[in-house]
Amino acid sequence: MTDVQYNEQALLEQLMVCAEYVDKAERYELLGPLYRLIIPIYERRKDYQALLTCYQHLTKAYAKVIEVNNSGKRLLGRFYRVAFFGKSHFGEDEEGVEFIYKEPKLTSLSEISEKLQNFYEQKFGVGHVKMIMDSAPVNRDELDAKLAYIQVTWVRPAPEGVAVTVSGEGCFERVHNVRRFVFETPFTSDGAARGPVHKQRLRLTHLTAENWFPYVKRRVPVVDTQVEEKRPIEVAVAEMESQVAELAEIVNAKVPDIKKLQLRLQGSICVQVNAGPQEYADAFLDPALSHMYPDDLVDKLKTTFKEFLTVCHSALQLNAKLIGPDQMTYHEALETNYYKLSDSLSSVLGQPLQDILLNGNLSTTVTGVELESSNA
Repeated sequence: MTDVQYNEQALLEQLMVCAEYVDKAERYELLGPLYRLIIPIYERRKDYQALLTCYQHLTKAYAKVIEVNNSGKRLLGRFYRVAFFGKSHFGEDEEGVEFIYKEPKLTSLSEISEKLQNFYEQKFGVGHVKMIMDSAPVNRDELDAKLAYIQVTWVRPAPEGVAVTVSGEGCFERVHNVRRFVFETPFTSDGAARGPVHKQRLRLTHLTAENWFPYVKRRVPVVDTQVEEKRPIEVAVAEMESQVAELAEIVNAKVPDIKKLQLRLQGSICVQVNAGPQEYADAFLDPALSHMYPDDLVDKLKTTFKEFLTVCHSALQLNAKLIGPDQMTYHEALETNYYKLSDSLSSVLGQPLQDILLNGNLSTTVTGVELESSNA
């Protein structure tokens, strides 16, 4: 065997091992690029049995991609921002430094917090470690110099070029080749975390990690932090756009998920009095108050509310097709709540529901998701 043949064989063996572990990691989308390196080698050798095996593996992998995308049951991990405070305990490589931790499957905030607390209590002693569980900025002057502080915050990946509506720990595009993350901190001008919607603000903290995930290490230091603040009406627009996007994604799923559909519908239209969409409308779209806010944001919120009523209507139609006789009463309750909400919103939108549905043009893209048209 020549050196070239030896090197080719060694490369081939490593690629096959890589394909095996990619499969075990449930990152089936990576097998195509891998086999594009492997298959030409077998083709030159005219090793048809090996080629058959490769194509069989690819067939199974692509079938798996379809399966997990439809079921939503693939869990590719969660990410957390972890910051360390306490010069007397942490070294220069940790103290005051933020890290992005990648945790497996559905690791919860409480699980990673408990794990970190136990680990550092073994180093510094029980009672010397204090966890900071909120995401607000830490005033280091107020910290006890005798304690080691660890702040843990759930962050969501914010990969460039991926639509905001693509969500979930199982979505390959959101968790592969990512180094940008974001977390939200609600606050009000008077210092409270929560308040009435016309006072509710939102701080978005954008983090950039030193390396891309997946990475050989479970944690990567943060190298850049950018802070963005949203005004109350901007918070309302973002929340309503999120509701529209989530419902649209469910409505357009190739395999309908009735449980997810009903949970999202119930959360959108079966809200308590003066809560959710109705509260946003009362605060920002009432003619007596709307002049207090920028015209472009008021118009944007009105447009989003019309999209919201339209996609809720489509979701109700889908639910009617999916349910059995035993859920008719539940569906009628959903419809009743929807029409109550739509009647109330129509007055501030200046347009009856029938016109909104007829003019909604659901064939257009709504925050990145295509909807099928429906008539009232």
